[in-house]
Amino acid sequence: MNNIYSVISNEKIAYKTYKMILYGDTSKIKAPGQFINIKIDNEKTFLRRPISICDYDSKTITIIYKVFGEGTKILSTKKMFDDLDILGPLGNGFAINKKAKKQMIIGGGVGIPPLYSVAKKLHEENIEFDVVLGYNSKVDVFFEGMFRALGANVYVTTMDGSCGYKGNVLNVIRSKNLYFDYYYACGPRKMLHALVKEDYTGQLSFEERMGCGFGACMGCSHPTTDDSYKRICKEGPVLESFEVVI
Repeated sequence: MNNIYSVISNEKIAYKTYKMILYGDTSKIKAPGQFINIKIDNEKTFLRRPISICDYDSKTITIIYKVFGEGTKILSTKKMFDDLDILGPLGNGFAINKKAKKQMIIGGGVGIPPLYSVAKKLHEENIEFDVVLGYNSKVDVFFEGMFRALGANVYVTTMDGSCGYKGNVLNVIRSKNLYFDYYYACGPRKMLHALVKEDYTGQLSFEERMGCGFGACMGCSHPTTDDSYKRICKEGPVLESFEVVI
């Protein structure tokens, strides 16, 4: 579904990382972890940019994105009252497990934003959960306080050790002997595949380059255990850990 959304705010919150709040129709959003596909008005940026929904209410959508290339650089220049052509919401999103007693949120870099909505849902359901957030360096850290405000134990790790623990998210989980019986994760593919290898049970949201964003081009397909492929933009971006082929 195409919609025109208006920019309410667009602020830098970490190194090359921006938080944008958009005003528009949110009635079709069904689950945390869905995403939108943003049209960038520039001759060099033909494809839309898929960005996960970080948070939403009855009238606004919050997204967090990092400037990686021309498209996101243009997005970072948008000002209040600018309009954006947006396709969405897209994808399946996370399904909250209400049976597992101790749950874990595991995020890496720009994979962290959609997990905030998951945390809010777990908080609303009074489900106990911890959070492990992985970044490259101290300058990249964002939203740590937002997760803490929901009452979670938050473990921050950076690859260079400049903030929190040194290493990746799995290093922290192992060194702190963190227990959980279910998890929700989003981040680099290498991180997600490492979690699958550990044989934990949970859901993983994949970040992929996309052509169309709604399942027509098959460009973002990922192999699954039933010898088929699932389109990350359509049947995903969230897959169950047991169905992911590494």
